[in-house]
Amino acid sequence: MSDFEIAKAQFEDWSVDVEQAIREVSKIPISVHCWQGDDVAGFEVSKGLSGGGIQATGNYPGRARTPDELRSDLEFSYSNIPGNHRLNLHAMYLDCDTNPDRDEIEFSHFLSWAEWAKTQKIDIDFNPTFFAHEKADDNLTLSHPDSGIRDFWIEHGKRTREIAAEFGRQQGNPCYNNIWVPDGYKDNPISRIITRKRLRESLDIILEQKFERTDLLDSVESKLFGIGVEACTIGSHEFYLGYALENDIVLCIDTGHFHPSENVSDKLSSLALSLNNLLLHVSRPMRWDSDHVILQDDNILAMAHELVVSNILDKTAIGLDFFDATISRTAAWVIGTRNMQKSLLRAFLTPFNVLNEVEQALDFSKRLMITEEIKDLPFGLIWNEFCQRNNVPTGQRLISVLDQYQMSVSDR
Repeated sequence: MSDFEIAKAQFEDWSVDVEQAIREVSKIPISVHCWQGDDVAGFEVSKGLSGGGIQATGNYPGRARTPDELRSDLEFSYSNIPGNHRLNLHAMYLDCDTNPDRDEIEFSHFLSWAEWAKTQKIDIDFNPTFFAHEKADDNLTLSHPDSGIRDFWIEHGKRTREIAAEFGRQQGNPCYNNIWVPDGYKDNPISRIITRKRLRESLDIILEQKFERTDLLDSVESKLFGIGVEACTIGSHEFYLGYALENDIVLCIDTGHFHPSENVSDKLSSLALSLNNLLLHVSRPMRWDSDHVILQDDNILAMAHELVVSNILDKTAIGLDFFDATISRTAAWVIGTRNMQKSLLRAFLTPFNVLNEVEQALDFSKRLMITEEIKDLPFGLIWNEFCQRNNVPTGQRLISVLDQYQMSVSDR
């Protein structure tokens, strides 16, 4: 028997169908975020400062400087990640000879991305960029007291929905267009509700035009705080939860946008009972929303567990959101995406039927015994088989491949 067959038999002793687990993970696309590859710089002529806590630290060699370099790095990264995945593209990553302002962008400015995605058999998700612009330097955009500034950002939001809908039409499945704004105050405001009313009114105008849900799924993303908005974030979790429920749109949960003591995975089953769709931006906060590359740590494993045991993967899209400029950017993509997949595979390899049975019998001793014993099962051999079937490397060979590519781009 091969090592895989031996490992498979051990899982089957716990009533786990290993082949089914592999099939389930194979079906889950991860939306890989473009902004890890160039430190959230984008390809516009500089329009302003980053705000709301958007900061990539480090100066490791190899940052992508052009759309072609970024696409080349993505192609390499996808080739080392098992399965078929997506690309999460920000509006600041336009690829054109002109330099349109944010309220002037059109699908034609992203045509090269659409054509590239077709050749790579990759689907695209999209994001308006409400930061890194002189009209965002006050850390107020859609909630700004100046109607002219609000109108500028409202138009940007409208145009990104049109672009996202065209991506969705061309790829034959919905493009998620995720709205996150940095709006907030460094010190305590007198009235939060005035600003939140302005944000709601701006969102209402942006979302006024109706698109087919087969082409476009709108989502909104909350945040606890960022640098420069420590006292008050206008788009809080409660604000967007209410707005998503009221308007039947998608709620985006970014794992780095909550208090460090909050258990984000615990929110998922509750949200899924009331919302038709969820979007995850998976990150690893350290002290604050610092967007470290995700690990197979307790938080990510708990999230994967919740998605699988609650049977909500059919209504949940998974994207990533980290940017570390202290390490190889392509290695960060590969490691982070594979860790999300590993966590999901671990969840599918958990004997939930057995565990649910003992839990409903209130046999908490046996529940604890089982959860501890299954930690010793040979997960790594199942993962290696999954990678082998997808012709991607593991172990020392993966490290060598990642190192060789990094050496090839280090002179950028």
